[in-house]
Amino acid sequence: MSSMFGQKIKISVFGQSHSDAIGVTVDGLPAGEVIDPAALQAFLARRAPGQGAYSTTRKEADLPEFLSGVLEKDSMLVTCGAPLTAIIRNTNTRPSDYDKFRDCPRPGHADYTAEIRYGGHQDVRGGGHFSGRLTAPLCIAGGICLQILAHRGITVGAHIYSVGDVNDTPYDPLIDSPAILEKTASGFPVLSDGAGKAMLSLIEDCRKNGDSIGGIVECAAIGIPAGIGSPMFDGVENRLAQAIFGIPAVKGVEFGEGFAATKLRGSENNDAYYMDGTTVRTQTNRAGGILGGITSGMPILFRAAFKPTSSIYRQQQTVSLSKGCDTSLTVQGRHDPCIVPRAVPVVE
Repeated sequence: MSSMFGQKIKISVFGQSHSDAIGVTVDGLPAGEVIDPAALQAFLARRAPGQGAYSTTRKEADLPEFLSGVLEKDSMLVTCGAPLTAIIRNTNTRPSDYDKFRDCPRPGHADYTAEIRYGGHQDVRGGGHFSGRLTAPLCIAGGICLQILAHRGITVGAHIYSVGDVNDTPYDPLIDSPAILEKTASGFPVLSDGAGKAMLSLIEDCRKNGDSIGGIVECAAIGIPAGIGSPMFDGVENRLAQAIFGIPAVKGVEFGEGFAATKLRGSENNDAYYMDGTTVRTQTNRAGGILGGITSGMPILFRAAFKPTSSIYRQQQTVSLSKGCDTSLTVQGRHDPCIVPRAVPVVE
């Protein structure tokens, strides 16, 4: 069960939803990088559960413990060149909620495929290693890398693009303001307060009816120079897509104009070039900042689609694997009626 990603900087995520701890090892970080632990904790808090009616009631502090790779200096952490390993201890678990899913798999969840792949030896508690809980250590690695990128003038931000059929104001494809990207770093992560209220109302309606809803997260990165990446299998889109599909419940990724480009003509979709002083830029950014797998110097813009949470309280049709017959299932426990709000920092 490999959960590793990266080439020059490699990450390995480990643990299960209800194991003693979950964690990450990051290998290849340069030495001497200063990490603000308070800023990292604030970033992790955006993903943490128990933030409102739109998220699970499971309470976890998500406090990272660094085992290696950093040294303390003047209330900051400094990378020392060794592999960085950090864990988060699980403290609020209810494993009995999941006992029946080994025999009666939840529709839409990985219960059945994990049973077949691992022969019944997988950890079913809380979804085990398939749980969204594993995005917490992913955010430790990502939060550290975000700080390192910020030191180099690169800013990354995201917001809820849509929940169900309710849409937020999209990013300007030519976005060049870090302030806009930072706007959603607190509170409910939308650009339009009106859209946010409508989304919360829709999520609450789903929650009251024992159901769930999906949505889309839009992400942008500015300050990235032109010329990064490679064609074909190692392009920037390929690498980003591989990472994004590592987030549980992601079912699609599109860059720039994405699927909407299929409705355009070439004359409408092509981004015309112009000189901005001595810098080549484009008048539009339908390519999303990437051409031929290589960055163009324009903002990178993409969207990730999330399916509705599979664990819902409505009765569903399933099977009993031990009896070999059809049966029904009602899921108990604590689950997000919509995972999209907490997924925003994970996508960042």
